[in-house]
Amino acid sequence: MTDNPLTRPGAAHPDLREPMIAQLVRTFYDRARRDDLIGPVFEEAVADWDDHIHKITDFWSSVMLRTGRYQGRPMRPHLILPLTGAHFDRWLALFEATACELCPPEIAEAFTVRARRIADSFEMARASQRGEIAAPRHSLD
Repeated sequence: MTDNPLTRPGAAHPDLREPMIAQLVRTFYDRARRDDLIGPVFEEAVADWDDHIHKITDFWSSVMLRTGRYQGRPMRPHLILPLTGAHFDRWLALFEATACELCPPEIAEAFTVRARRIADSFEMARASQRGEIAAPRHSLD
């Protein structure tokens, strides 16, 4: 089994700070909302973008810095959306490109590793909900 960074205590990278997380989340969602594939899904699902950006910033702060600020349950909202593998692939491509553009390489990699594991978790949960078995497609070894 490969090492899972989501189970390690402490920050994902010692140089990562809250402003970088906030900038990444804002920039990513600005791009995602304009994307032909995932944009319509987000626009249908999100009523209050300011609230959503705040929640997702808290989510990534909790994932990357272990702040514990995010108290939600992210799986359920994704289980009710009409998502396919192509949606997860596009989300990751946009997220990774944004992280690589805005963050130093080691921090971008830390975001990428976690984003891929999260995408796999959501995608496998969606398959399980349909009575299917899915293997991880995105996690890096």
